[in-house]
Amino acid sequence: MAALSMARVLKHLSAAPTLGASRSVRSTSAGSRQLVMTRFVSDNTSFPFSRPSGGDPPTEYAELRKTCPIAKVKLWDGSKVWLVTKHKDVCDALTNDSFSKVRTHPNFPELSPGGKAAAASGRAPTFVDMDPPQHTKYRDMVAHAFSREAVEVMRPGIQRKTNELVDEMLRKGSPLDLHEEFAMKLPFKVIYEMLGIPAADHAWLSSNVAVRSSGSSTAKDAAAAAEDLVHYMDRLVRSKMQNPGDDLISELVNKQLRPGHISHEELVQTAFLLLVAGNATVATQIDLGVMTLLAHQDQLAEMKADPERLVPLAVEEICRYHTGSSFALRRVAKQDTRIDGQDIKAGEGIIALNQSANRDETVFPDPDRFDIHRNPNPELGFGYGTHVCIAEWLARAEMQEAFAALFRRMPNLRLAVPESQIRFSDPTRDVGVAALPVTW
Repeated sequence: MAALSMARVLKHLSAAPTLGASRSVRSTSAGSRQLVMTRFVSDNTSFPFSRPSGGDPPTEYAELRKTCPIAKVKLWDGSKVWLVTKHKDVCDALTNDSFSKVRTHPNFPELSPGGKAAAASGRAPTFVDMDPPQHTKYRDMVAHAFSREAVEVMRPGIQRKTNELVDEMLRKGSPLDLHEEFAMKLPFKVIYEMLGIPAADHAWLSSNVAVRSSGSSTAKDAAAAAEDLVHYMDRLVRSKMQNPGDDLISELVNKQLRPGHISHEELVQTAFLLLVAGNATVATQIDLGVMTLLAHQDQLAEMKADPERLVPLAVEEICRYHTGSSFALRRVAKQDTRIDGQDIKAGEGIIALNQSANRDETVFPDPDRFDIHRNPNPELGFGYGTHVCIAEWLARAEMQEAFAALFRRMPNLRLAVPESQIRFSDPTRDVGVAALPVTW
């Protein structure tokens, strides 16, 4: 666009969709003419936007990337927030120390009454809601358990659990719900073992986590489930204090709680975080990955023929194509700052939209095309910067082993109903499916 004359620029902008963005032209200090966007929110520009269908991202994201990459919108409570939509700007925002992750800030952008109530609950925050240096201190207490090297040590166990679940599916026979019988079970089996949770408690915990995480649960039910889970983790921590085992919570008790590096409440909240954060998202990515691979039979055939090379690439593309956690990268400005020429005032909130960044045309050629051969693939499904998902390598390993085992041991795996009958989550929430009937 820089090569166009200013008249053609203005003509182009007047024809483009604006989503409530007005524009002006001003002179820069160097005497050149610079295009400036003056962004505002109309009464009907509310966020979140709706997905048009299935797993497709909202169409507004592509429009914003082209016409107004950083734009203000209105949230459920009438508050205003900046959306950051382009890959480079998302990365810049997530590495900018001017932004805070502390949710107790009065202007921190929350997407629901339940989120606002949780932020104001008075419970000890976990490291995901802290800024450095506190964030660094508490994250480092558990980071080693989720490192790439530690996950490779765990991989044989992940493979064993994956094959046990496939064995169980084969015994039950088809059709069955892959979401319920496989996708939801695998990540929780892994984290239960890491945390040292007794097998007798697995079913109850999984049920409560499902209620807390489900987009169809009421705010009251989700809050009650979360409260039950916190109480359970409190009892579990106390039991580990009496009878420590070879697990992460016992390690935290011995190395962090007893020396006074962390309080009992902080340890309970950390254990709760490790239990609930991300595991349901991994299940969603397994569901969506299976669906997408089945819809691209040529690429699926290639992956089956060369799984060692292509399964990891397929996982990266699934994480790009289906951003499982698309509203989590929220921040509030601690001081006046700027992103891509847009001034963000102290106290204003932003949402770094990794789902939009993962479809950025300037980074991913033909971004709406699913392509397991993308390499490099700088997807932002796990976030970026200081707060990048602590369990990203574990999640990758779980998905890799899931797809490798499913399509190796069930070569004729397919949907048991037409794709049009698959019921997706609320279009204004993170993408997911309620059930995934399959046969083989």
